[in-house]
Amino acid sequence: MQKSRKKHPIIGRIILGILIVLIIAGGVYCRFGGFSTGKCADTAEFAKYAGQVSEITIPEETRIIALGEATHGNAEFQQLKLDVFQIMVEKYGVKAFALEADYGCCETANRYIHGGEGTAEQAAGALDFQIYKTDVMANLLRWMREYNETAGEGEDICFYGFDMQRYDANYEYLIETAKALEVDTTELEKIWSNGELNTEYTDEQRAETIKAVKAELLEKEKTETNQAVHFADILLQNMELGKTMENAWAGIALRDKLMSENIMWILDEEEARGNNCIFVSGHNGHVSQFGSYDNENKYMGNILADNIGEDAYFVIGTDFYKTTNNMPKGSVERTKFTVYSHDPLAKAAKQCGYDICFLDFSKIPDESVLKNEVTGYCYMGSLGENQLTLLNRIVMRVLPYTYRIWGSPASMYDGMIFVTEAHPTEIR
Repeated sequence: MQKSRKKHPIIGRIILGILIVLIIAGGVYCRFGGFSTGKCADTAEFAKYAGQVSEITIPEETRIIALGEATHGNAEFQQLKLDVFQIMVEKYGVKAFALEADYGCCETANRYIHGGEGTAEQAAGALDFQIYKTDVMANLLRWMREYNETAGEGEDICFYGFDMQRYDANYEYLIETAKALEVDTTELEKIWSNGELNTEYTDEQRAETIKAVKAELLEKEKTETNQAVHFADILLQNMELGKTMENAWAGIALRDKLMSENIMWILDEEEARGNNCIFVSGHNGHVSQFGSYDNENKYMGNILADNIGEDAYFVIGTDFYKTTNNMPKGSVERTKFTVYSHDPLAKAAKQCGYDICFLDFSKIPDESVLKNEVTGYCYMGSLGENQLTLLNRIVMRVLPYTYRIWGSPASMYDGMIFVTEAHPTEIR
């Protein structure tokens, strides 16, 4: 005779709970794209209006041309910096390149392209961020140096950074330029000496010292003081940003605000040189002309468009169909991560057989079905320089929308460049 088996209600509830969670997760997963690459835009219409990167045209009233990148770790997006900038220089007379990198570090590269010592690889390495320590970036700086070697007086290219996350080079150059202008740097050199920050000084003491040097520089009333004052401002921005360490979102929003201020400073500097337009390169999430972090804090590109007018701000976004991205795995170690976009336009680029192509949204007529695709909302690829921990990897695999951004392409950009398959950068 068989013994009767007792049923355990708790086990049944656990199984039921797991099933409910899986059903909900499955619904959410499908809602946000799942493993699919999404629908495809009308390929016939896409092919009709898509063109080569070399065919990019910029409106006459433009004062800032911004090129975004969907990722920081793909060779194609770095190569586009050079390809698009060359067009801006040769067709539109642009003479300034501004990069999402620290101002002081970029000054080292600027001196290199103006005939300074070292190699292109060393100049790229001086940019400090790992993402720029590549042969592609070295080629960009090498081209700028070669251009400047034959440029006439006042026709040279200048290289700027508009970030403030580093302080080392800014201290070095502030001391150097202040001394050259006969400003006392005794107290400043107590804070920064032999490449080291004296931690015995508080942030308040550092700020007061920098402000005192800045005040003395401003009394000089010389054009040469502009850059020295800006080194001081970058250091003050760095400390202001440091106060937001405990609130990541506040820090991101503040950084965009400060970067927009720095780009406006660069624009003023170039206009003083007789150049009415500059080229800016940064992540899509920064250069987008539509978007905000909250009701008060806008994206960098949105702030710039407000400052100079939407018609004067021309922004080109980028996206991929497939990317194998070079991402940080730790403080030094990096790894490759392959994902797909959910962008119907990027998928159309693939279906049409393009490796890389450009789509100018203004050239798509209202009667085209493609107009609905560029004005409607979709998920576009977006990967930053975030550490790819095991948890992040699992989350991004299970919830793909965590590496995608929801938006209207035509609201965010004036046009987009699509890369069908983006390959990882190789860090030197």
